[in-house]
Amino acid sequence: MRAPKTYLRAALVTGVIAVSSAAVPAAMSAAHAETVPASAQANISPLMKEAASLPKVSPQKLLQIAQSQVGVSENANGGGTKFHEWYMNSPRAKETVARDGGSVNAYANAAWCDMFVSWVGDQAGLRPVLGWDAYTVQHAKWFQDNHRWGSTAKPGAVVFFDWNGGKDIYGIDHVGFVIKDNGDGTIKTVEGNTGNGKVEIRTRPMSQVTGFGYPVYTA
Repeated sequence: MRAPKTYLRAALVTGVIAVSSAAVPAAMSAAHAETVPASAQANISPLMKEAASLPKVSPQKLLQIAQSQVGVSENANGGGTKFHEWYMNSPRAKETVARDGGSVNAYANAAWCDMFVSWVGDQAGLRPVLGWDAYTVQHAKWFQDNHRWGSTAKPGAVVFFDWNGGKDIYGIDHVGFVIKDNGDGTIKTVEGNTGNGKVEIRTRPMSQVTGFGYPVYTA
């Protein structure tokens, strides 16, 4: 869910360097072409260079990690998951507190859909090219600013939702991963902090999708 802006507003990760398509290894180029829709391929992401040093991970491998967490549930206070604990102990939590105020402990019972997405990316070894955050709006902006944003549902894409059907990034309410496009105006997803505060597999209408972020898959 969309987190309170007072302490969960996230900054963009900086320090990545843009490279030309000629400098990107063939495997990276193939992964880029498979994941990103044609409308976005004109922009070679600065994350491509970062991806060259990462382990070989396919969308299917990442989705296996995400789906292995189905059933994990929050406590009565809306927190207490491994995803909360991981985020609170990560450097990212300290960065967002330094930027936005509040305290690391404030994440203990915070909305955790994006913590789940970030945890999965970290477990897969793709954190530098998937991003990590607890605030859905800024995670979406990170993808957009890194030229990894679009409107096509692809397996392994990070999907951002606005329950009112809006297409403005600032209206984003929730986030998860695309498992597949069902071809009937809906997508199959795996999400954290959904239903009764669990990791679940859901079917969502495309009308509720604001957009998709495309991690750089390396296999």
